[in-house]
Amino acid sequence: MTAPTLTSLIQGFFTDRLVRQRQSSPQTIAAYRDAIRLLLLFTAQKTAKPPAALTIGDLDAATVAAFLDHLDSDRHNSTATRNARLAAIHSFYRYALPLIPEHAHTASQVLAIPPRRHERAIVSCLTDIEAAALLQAPERTTWFGRRDRALLITALQTGLRLSELISLTTGDVTTTIPGAAVRTVGKGRRERATPLTRQTLAVLRPWLKETGPLPGAPVFPTRHGTPMSADAVQRLVAKHAATAAHTCPSIAAKNITPHTLRHTAAMTLLNAGVDTSVIALWLGHQSPETTHIYLHADMAIKERALDRVTAPTTRPGRYRPPDTLIGFLEQL
Repeated sequence: MTAPTLTSLIQGFFTDRLVRQRQSSPQTIAAYRDAIRLLLLFTAQKTAKPPAALTIGDLDAATVAAFLDHLDSDRHNSTATRNARLAAIHSFYRYALPLIPEHAHTASQVLAIPPRRHERAIVSCLTDIEAAALLQAPERTTWFGRRDRALLITALQTGLRLSELISLTTGDVTTTIPGAAVRTVGKGRRERATPLTRQTLAVLRPWLKETGPLPGAPVFPTRHGTPMSADAVQRLVAKHAATAAHTCPSIAAKNITPHTLRHTAAMTLLNAGVDTSVIALWLGHQSPETTHIYLHADMAIKERALDRVTAPTTRPGRYRPPDTLIGFLEQL
């Protein structure tokens, strides 16, 4: 038997492994597609070959490592994005390894490239005043402004992921009371229903009437009726955050993204006294431990804990080292 080509391996990885065997979600397939596509374009430029002419030998560990450096230095990707791209490459090589025993050394070297450790920053979210200012930013006299306001209030109240927002259809939304909710399929193919408040319904109901009753139509479409792209939602959130900063200057100090709105929904629930296990169900987290990041971000919880601690009765004093040389070393 002839050895499979790189083209056939990539096609088999997506059609056989991801679609047929694993039945991966469209979001997973899109993420893996983007990673492999970027790697192929980078390698094609490096080797001066068209992507279809590349071989497994061209995608060795040195090339993959250079590609990861390219993500850092040229594309300015975060460590999380870099690790996600590497995970997609690892998945491809785990699929390809049994099919290309003659390239086992190359595949094992690529699989040995470790993900990069990185610091986990405290999540950023909006205060009630900042969230209100953001919702007032869209111009409600225009079609785009009404759409953007409906999207923002839905994101702030439900905490949907960006991929869930743009894939939401009118058939996924129930506006009758009781039972008003949005139904989504999130990560890991986990279905969930998130209830809607009366304030959100007051914006969504007229907007859904304006977009039309078709059950398969996107809730937040483009002007042509197609689903919005992730980049388009990111741009509109940034645009309205810049507008809101004129009336609420504290917003200007924050990097407002669609995920910030998700964090805001979680922090609103936490401040209302909702248990973290319920918040995990609300957000579609696989484990309640993921929700602990919001406990770290909530200073009010830490301040209440500090109030319960009895202060020591010892007199404060300043430590003085017994020797000038030791003092110099301790100041380093």
